[in-house]
Amino acid sequence: MIDAKVHTLLTLVEAGSYTKAAELLHLTQPAVSHHIRLLEKLYGIKIFHPGKKELRLTPEGSILLKYAHRLTAIDHRARQAIEDSRRELTHITIGLTQTGGENKMPQVLALYCREHPGVTINICTDAMKNLYERLRLYELDLAVVEGSLSGGSFGSILLDTDYLCLIVAPTHPFAGRGSVTLAELKQERLILRSPEAGTRILFENYLLSHSENIGAFHVMMELDNIATIKELVASEMGVSIIAHSACLEELRRKKLVMVPIENVVMTRDIRLIYQKDFAHGEVLEELRQIYEMTQYQ
Repeated sequence: MIDAKVHTLLTLVEAGSYTKAAELLHLTQPAVSHHIRLLEKLYGIKIFHPGKKELRLTPEGSILLKYAHRLTAIDHRARQAIEDSRRELTHITIGLTQTGGENKMPQVLALYCREHPGVTINICTDAMKNLYERLRLYELDLAVVEGSLSGGSFGSILLDTDYLCLIVAPTHPFAGRGSVTLAELKQERLILRSPEAGTRILFENYLLSHSENIGAFHVMMELDNIATIKELVASEMGVSIIAHSACLEELRRKKLVMVPIENVVMTRDIRLIYQKDFAHGEVLEELRQIYEMTQYQ
């Protein structure tokens, strides 16, 4: 289904040179060059900037590459769907953020699979902006994200509302406090998610909207592993701002303590997003119902 020239383009960009691409494709270098020239003639564009030692895509080449990725993803999905139909199975690929992987969403998906033995769910964990892009490229069927929906190209179902909170070790001086101020928080060693993470973006946007800046805080460490962040905080290495849903178990076991920040509220929606042509509407509704059911367990 996928034109060989499209496969050549993807391999060439991945390899970074005609020589390496030819080796990977088991073609001659002139054959690789010929495939690229045919694509350029077909679309009336130049895919790469001329005269460069390293391959650099033109703006038009970048657009073509994006759709080449999409074509490949759709081809893979078509083959998977045909195979599923033959075997009376269903494969669903769902993207979660790091926070989503730490809350009850994996449990929700496991419950769904238990009720539907013919369904296999593949879970991918990535940053929120990457999940949106992978959904656009049809690499994902669904994604669960925390935050505002970007644009109107996707359908969405509201699952829940979450909020960010300050967590500290039970032995930290803040642990016995009814609340702390942002000024006090500036004196603490902060262990935060990376700048690209949704929770970090929400925190920084809150600060900016209240004439504050992350530069005024002592950010000791940035990392994307939420489990590691919680362990470091519990070990008195610092304090953190993370999603409340990602630390429920640690709060219940008193391994961590949540402390309110005076006059600070940072809420966000948890949404199930999908391409509007997603063919299994009944899956969306059932996932929503299971999520709602687990609220009361």
